[in-house]
Amino acid sequence: MTVSMCNKKNILIICIGLLFAGSIIAADDGYSSGKEEERAAISGNPGKKTRLVLGGYGEAVMSRMFYSSNYKRYSNAELYKDADSYGRFDLPHVVFYVGYDFGNGWTLGSEVEFEHGGTESAIEIEEEETGEYESEIERGGEVALEQFWIQKSFCDELKIRMGHILVPVGLTNQYHMPTEFFTVYRPEGETAILPCTWHETGIGLWGNVKRWRYEVIFVAGLDADRFGSNGWIKGGAGSPYEFKMATSYAGAFRIDNYSIKGLRIGASGYAGNSASNSLKPDSYSAVNGSVTIGALDFLYDNYNLVVRGNLVYGHLSDSEKITKINMESRKDSPSPKTPIGSDAVSLGVEAGYDIFSQISGLKTKGSKLYVFGRYDYYDSMYKTQGNITDNEVWERRCVTGGLNYMPIKGIVVKAEFSRRIFKSRYNNENTLSLGVAYSGWFDR
Repeated sequence: MTVSMCNKKNILIICIGLLFAGSIIAADDGYSSGKEEERAAISGNPGKKTRLVLGGYGEAVMSRMFYSSNYKRYSNAELYKDADSYGRFDLPHVVFYVGYDFGNGWTLGSEVEFEHGGTESAIEIEEEETGEYESEIERGGEVALEQFWIQKSFCDELKIRMGHILVPVGLTNQYHMPTEFFTVYRPEGETAILPCTWHETGIGLWGNVKRWRYEVIFVAGLDADRFGSNGWIKGGAGSPYEFKMATSYAGAFRIDNYSIKGLRIGASGYAGNSASNSLKPDSYSAVNGSVTIGALDFLYDNYNLVVRGNLVYGHLSDSEKITKINMESRKDSPSPKTPIGSDAVSLGVEAGYDIFSQISGLKTKGSKLYVFGRYDYYDSMYKTQGNITDNEVWERRCVTGGLNYMPIKGIVVKAEFSRRIFKSRYNNENTLSLGVAYSGWFDR
């Protein structure tokens, strides 16, 4: 059954209402300074006098999927209604921070990430072989330098950061430590259409001004060569090559307000061209591939209740032209070669309550037990351009419920059951997941 565009708009309006209902309910007198600890690597003011700062976070998870892992089920779901379940273990992210204070306002921050324990491959084009793509396995383990920057702090209101930095668009990119979301894996709606964690090389300004925190950055643009149906522009971040193409540039911003006690409200955005950042830009000579993204999010943390929500909406110009170019690219190119939506949307809301706070004796020991629920709606082909067909399989909902046990600060044990819901012709996907995670500073 096909859902009309009118119904899609109604769904989006309802979701926006849910997203900001929490911020209205949370209104309270009071004031939070907003000078919280930097989530990504170090802030340049880590709260102690030693020059060397060490930290990190990591996750180990186990999942049981009660559906087939064969992706043919999406094109012929009737054959897979009774598919067997399967399980997996994973180390989604294990990250180590190293920071150093050189003095006089100069600091260094770096973040090395190990993902999934696999093998990382690089793709390059060999000019000696008539421009063929060549894949090389050349780096043991899936290791990424997620951040590496030098920062000059002039004052609390103005800091300049240069190097490989985070793109602070959306809730999860800015707050991606496993103690900053309830689900075992990172929230799937936002991370389905945006790179996460999104990091690029560039320059940024940020600071705290009374009840506000701001950040603006200038970075390399995305690469349209790797856009696709499932992840929209997600694959265009970073680079599969040994360097990053940056013929086109992009800018992003984030602003957060802390005027209400226990409540943070944030807005972020991104704009930049993508077509000329392919390693074969002649293919996109008449295409801009402009990417614009807007995001709103909030966090309420008070009275033993935590509520988070976010909305992301993005638009890609020339999506029909980019689709045609990518579909006609060589078989050995890194392009997914799938239709690309002109617009994508994601909304997520989660809420958790610490039930230990209501049990005499437990609330004084510092441990917490959150019972939580989460709802995600996301569509990487929310709108399409020209003759591109809107494949309804990419319109998804996910309902999740579970527990987060935090015996001490920085450690969390998670358990959840989630149900991913497709259109009526597709099988729903149920998953049971368990995980343990940490985040914090090792030298405190």
